[in-house]
Amino acid sequence: MFIKEIDKKETWEHFLSGCGEKTFLQSWNWGEFNKMMGSKILRLGVYDGDDLVSVALTVLTRARRGTFLLVPHGPNIKFKNKEQKLKTLEVLLNKLKETGKGERADFIRINPIWERNEENDDIFSKLGFKKAPIHMHPEASWKLDIKPSEEELLMQMRKTTRYLIRQAQKNKDLEIFHSQKLEDLEVFNKIYQEVVKEHRFIPFSSNYLKNEFLAFKPDNQISLFFGKYKGNIIASAFIIFWSNIGFYHHAALSPQYHKIPMAYLLQWEAIKEAKKRGCILYDFWGYVSPQDNPEHPWAGPTQFKMGFAGYKKEYVKTQDFVFSRRYWLTYIFEKLRKVKRGL
Repeated sequence: MFIKEIDKKETWEHFLSGCGEKTFLQSWNWGEFNKMMGSKILRLGVYDGDDLVSVALTVLTRARRGTFLLVPHGPNIKFKNKEQKLKTLEVLLNKLKETGKGERADFIRINPIWERNEENDDIFSKLGFKKAPIHMHPEASWKLDIKPSEEELLMQMRKTTRYLIRQAQKNKDLEIFHSQKLEDLEVFNKIYQEVVKEHRFIPFSSNYLKNEFLAFKPDNQISLFFGKYKGNIIASAFIIFWSNIGFYHHAALSPQYHKIPMAYLLQWEAIKEAKKRGCILYDFWGYVSPQDNPEHPWAGPTQFKMGFAGYKKEYVKTQDFVFSRRYWLTYIFEKLRKVKRGL
């Protein structure tokens, strides 16, 4: 096996099109987004002879808490056999160690979209990884198979969710539309900032949202959904359509309108649009709370997503490979931040 950088978009995307478990965080356009944000990226491919068997989008991340190489929701590996996966990951790790030391990184962080099980945990353990103190991207997600008809999808939903969608469809004061105009980002951001003020979390910057939109727009892979109530826009969502999957990535609903079932109608319209685009899966995006903890910060959003039916996928915990003693300062900082957030 050997590893090299991949510089052809079609090669990269073709490989990922054949992968079962994947998210847009390994897509070519997510790499373009990271470049827009000023990050150095590597698009690495592992070959077994002439056969491309793995890809790993890697982002050099320089933050106040440390410098590290991040592989978001990757690597994607063709093999199912444990020994082959171990060997492939070892080839990638050797390249990342070489790159990391050259960039004076403190550690490598891999956020794999591999099923959470003993075998996959053991692969990372054998290569010297340790569990990270926090996750960078979702380690669990709620997904929905959207191949069935619209009526079948409605009948699979929780009774309350189906009722609220149908009531919203009958309400002439509610309207859903979607846009691919850059200037409409300001509308989204206005509502988003209302939610930030209400719930007091650290938001994505307007520059982050703008660059994400611009990275996926040329390939018609992103759309802004808006919900109007009596002529006023009160809700919005970023939906990414990539590799036959629809992703519910960002969303915001004006806090004073929580009693109006706009979020249910907006979500249903996004699912229908994903079906029209030929998607077979809808990913409600991560942060699925524990079922036995109704006080968890994600309990409300989790219950909302589960109402649409579907299933939970849990992935291997985020893994760190340590280079430097400076890593432990990062570890302590992130551990404290996790406790502060109540996660």
